[in-house]
Amino acid sequence: MRKRIAVVGAGAVGGYVGGNLAHAGHDVTLIDPWPAHVEAIRANGLNIYGMTEAERRTVHLPTLHLTEVQSLAKQRPIDIALVSVKSYDTIWAVQLIRQYLSSAGIVASMQNCVNEERVASVAGWGRTLGIIVGGGVGVDLYEPGHIRRGYAKRPHVTSFYVGEPSGRITKRAEELAAIMNDCDTAKATDNLWGERWTKLCVNGMRNGVSAATGMGGNARDRHDAVRRICIQLGGESVRVGQKLGYTLGPIGNLPPETLARASEGDRVALQEIEGLMVGATDEGLRAPYQRPSMAQDMAKGRRTEIELMNGYIASEGARVGVPAPTHEMLTRQVLRVERGEIPPRPENVLVNS
Repeated sequence: MRKRIAVVGAGAVGGYVGGNLAHAGHDVTLIDPWPAHVEAIRANGLNIYGMTEAERRTVHLPTLHLTEVQSLAKQRPIDIALVSVKSYDTIWAVQLIRQYLSSAGIVASMQNCVNEERVASVAGWGRTLGIIVGGGVGVDLYEPGHIRRGYAKRPHVTSFYVGEPSGRITKRAEELAAIMNDCDTAKATDNLWGERWTKLCVNGMRNGVSAATGMGGNARDRHDAVRRICIQLGGESVRVGQKLGYTLGPIGNLPPETLARASEGDRVALQEIEGLMVGATDEGLRAPYQRPSMAQDMAKGRRTEIELMNGYIASEGARVGVPAPTHEMLTRQVLRVERGEIPPRPENVLVNS
């Protein structure tokens, strides 16, 4: 019997993954709090777009509003719950779905930031897995029922890492990775925490900067002064992660040690990192409309994850004695934009440069 999958949070990432898994033949139910989005999917299907026509599809699949989740009590239990809500909503989302899990059901955090401990506080460590969404996925929910991918698909790049908090590669982790592979390239990892921090480095040097400046990914990386702030953020987060003992992979397409040295004034390293960042904007890897998730939240007037992203990197750095002042600055500035005290503009991240 096919595994029954529930996606709690059918926004950009959750909808993209859930829709593609349903298209591949998996038993998927979407759950989302946005009524207009739910109704649009019910009426016209979930419309998914990519950078090629081959990625275009309309998928019809069961979709529930939060108020209807109790109907799951009359249905077959959930085997896999993919939680894809904002990090600050993790606890209630896991509480919502926990009661409908099968006896061997699992909950996988498919979110930004580090949320496995929050998931486990409700579901238990024995039911908790993590899914790291690679930086090359880059999707946005730009109107109800419509999701588009802003990065080119690259078969040689892993888009999803599935891991156990214990660091063991288990049968269930491999099974979940095989399922995720029907959406995009996926593999089980024995380095969940290192991969999680690696993705946090990627988000930490990009998301908040776009939110504070109003710039899309290409414009941000082409702007000389703003790009240097991104490099500073990336280098600080690498050094914090190394101090925490994590094994880090490439930060997007950037070697972590080279990125750290670039942020510390190594001219050769800086030249290499800048070349890689600018080169990515020229190779057609990102669509012109691509914006990181936090910039999308800012544009929609939603609360951002800045305190659980850059704020978390800064607090972890302070805990282990590795200063991360650029992350502290960015956290303050994003919160100011979020509160409406200042408009989004490049100058917001150049205050200490």
